[in-house]
Amino acid sequence: MTTQQILSFGVIGLMMAIFIWDRFRYDIVACCALVLAVAAGLVPFGKAFSGFGDDIVIIVGSALVVSTGVARSGIVDMAIKRFFPNLDKPHLQLALLLIVVAVLSAFIKNIGALAIMIPVAFQFARKTGKSPSLYLMPMSFAALLGGLMTQIGTSPNIVVSRLREEITGAPFTMFDFTPVGATLTLVGVVFLIFFHWLVPERQNENPSLEEALDLKTYFSEATVVEGSNFDGKKLNELLKLGDGEVVATAILRGHSRMSPFPDVMLKAGDTILLEGVPDALDGVVTHAKLKLSGKPIPEARAEGNLVSIEAVITAESMLIGLSARQLSLWNRRRVNLLAVSRQGHKLTERLSEVTLRAGDVLLLQGSRRNLPAFLQEFSCLPLAQRDIMLGTPRRGYVPLLILAAAMGVTAAGLTPVSIAFFCAALAMVVFRVIPLVDVYKSLDAPILIMLAALIPVSDTLRTTGGSDLIAGWLGDFAAEMPPFGALALMLVTAMAVTPFLNNAATVLVMGPIAASFAEALHYKPEAFLMAVAIGAGCDFLTPIGHQCNTLVFGPGGYRFSDYPRLGLPLSFIIIVVSVPVLLYVWPAL
Repeated sequence: MTTQQILSFGVIGLMMAIFIWDRFRYDIVACCALVLAVAAGLVPFGKAFSGFGDDIVIIVGSALVVSTGVARSGIVDMAIKRFFPNLDKPHLQLALLLIVVAVLSAFIKNIGALAIMIPVAFQFARKTGKSPSLYLMPMSFAALLGGLMTQIGTSPNIVVSRLREEITGAPFTMFDFTPVGATLTLVGVVFLIFFHWLVPERQNENPSLEEALDLKTYFSEATVVEGSNFDGKKLNELLKLGDGEVVATAILRGHSRMSPFPDVMLKAGDTILLEGVPDALDGVVTHAKLKLSGKPIPEARAEGNLVSIEAVITAESMLIGLSARQLSLWNRRRVNLLAVSRQGHKLTERLSEVTLRAGDVLLLQGSRRNLPAFLQEFSCLPLAQRDIMLGTPRRGYVPLLILAAAMGVTAAGLTPVSIAFFCAALAMVVFRVIPLVDVYKSLDAPILIMLAALIPVSDTLRTTGGSDLIAGWLGDFAAEMPPFGALALMLVTAMAVTPFLNNAATVLVMGPIAASFAEALHYKPEAFLMAVAIGAGCDFLTPIGHQCNTLVFGPGGYRFSDYPRLGLPLSFIIIVVSVPVLLYVWPAL
């Protein structure tokens, strides 16, 4: 071993040890490793920040923006409610969730696909009286599997595509991953549907502040407008859109007040007094095309700054004892009162006539610039920052059309993935699918920084000959193995490393080793690169190896030991199925 190889192994080994120690966030660790590599002379000064301009960072960041745009549209939730309104069997609900998550994960970042469907899983859980843990871990695993199907589904696929381009001159295309990925997804989803019971039902005993706020019910009102889907339909059909979490307290028709009997036929102009949690209210209002109380705020909508926030009235507030009608909020402050929540009380009057009290929680709509001044002037405290979609504009099918266009031009080979998805992310902003101020919130900055810092660090294995050295050691071990044995060795190695590293970091470290390993054994590199991507993308054993697993850990109330209960047999199945399928699709010889 040369001095440079020893230094390269030392830096990467130290970095991996600190990753495993898990005392510092991974982006900080990666940046420190970059500085150390530069100080040791492994990375030239001029190449230290080359990773920030790499296509990998652009693709991952753009995919996150596109995912957020699709999530904000609510189109998936609307489609499920329209085509599966009476789905009440847990096994059928789980099958639908797994299939939808897996398919979505092929076209948007898998963590984005999972985030879109988690609220639907909670709705199903409440409808059947089951614990959300029945759905969440299988959904996370389905998201990981679905991400294997296309180049942009998960970060490892993006990374190995670039590695193949460096080795052979041609990257993997968008759907080169589909034959193997679709096979693994199909097998994995079938396993999860029939063996999800391996994980015991859990309850989240430590809900976060945001989850606690989700339990708060709001009183609101909405009007059936001309052209609404529910003009001439019964009230109970409208309330079904709320999955049992929205009730009507009255119907106002002209100057008369009607009892909200389920078979009341709705008419254009009817105002319905509603009570429910924000997400369910949003589902009813959006899907039925109802009009919330208040007046349009065109200047905020034109600027893309129309938002809804929650705020509590303090004891010193001037709002106490007044109603929205008396305050004339829209005329004076260009703010709409969309809903009120009052602990322990059921409000029955119109929203504009509710006399406000200290402790009331208000759902306010207005310009992002005006609302902070309003809250300060009237002594209201904003609650925990969370996305409130009720009262915010949506662009319907626009994000799906943007995503389809990006996928189409990429599949046709008209543009590289980086250009197509950068343009798609830009289109989400230009067409106001995502408010401009929320664009940067949708970017997972720690992941992007980690990728950018690790690209030059991991490349030191190649430039110093370290990857060839490790490949030689593995080659000696696998010298007598047939191709399937050597491929299984690489797959298992990547799968074993992933729980301790970020999956993208695993590919950045293991990818060059896999390519050198294949070359040492005189095999083609494609199957081995694919094996690394599959191993890095399939962390089913821990809640920390992938963001999807981490995302469901708290809401599902899981324990660390729950993951291998379901994940270990699934990992074994993936290994057994992957090797022959890889060798069939990408022959090693």
